[in-house]
Amino acid sequence: MKRISVFCGSSSGVDKIFAEQACLLGKTLAQGNIGLVYGGSNIGLMRELANAVLEYHGEVIGVMPHFMKEKELAHKNLTCLEVVNTMQERKSRMCELSDGAIALPGGYGTLDELFELLTWGQLGLHRKPVAILNTGGYYNHLLSFIQTMADKGFVHEANKAMLLTHDDIDTLLDLMLTYQAPEISKWEKHGIK
Repeated sequence: MKRISVFCGSSSGVDKIFAEQACLLGKTLAQGNIGLVYGGSNIGLMRELANAVLEYHGEVIGVMPHFMKEKELAHKNLTCLEVVNTMQERKSRMCELSDGAIALPGGYGTLDELFELLTWGQLGLHRKPVAILNTGGYYNHLLSFIQTMADKGFVHEANKAMLLTHDDIDTLLDLMLTYQAPEISKWEKHGIK
């Protein structure tokens, strides 16, 4: 993988392990010569992650809508900052620039980005790995709910398996490197070719 998009909070959360793991992921990406694509912000876990990649001389591409840049949230020291018009353009551009995506702890925006990419994968719009770094069990309840969606027949097992998850960075990256997108599309499950 040449680049990975990372979705994470503009807050650092209440537990220091979130920032520690964001920094460790940044260091690991840089040392593995994997570029970072992220939201371009200089606050919260986003800043911790970007700064760690930069500290270890890695590539960092930020993608940020105009309205956020105007609020002076943009990181000033990135390899490249792309400014787009909308949040939708931001997600599309981040997907274009990367070979996969990882979600760290975050809020509504992080979940929006995560599920948009999962949905695109389910629809066959990309075949890239989408993953969660489940730091400190942050996503345990969400993963349990996704299992409920599968149990109740709203998510096909093959599509549930699209979401890679682990609490160890190296293991998660290995899962992403060996990822094979499902061969069955959402439409084929309904008898539509």
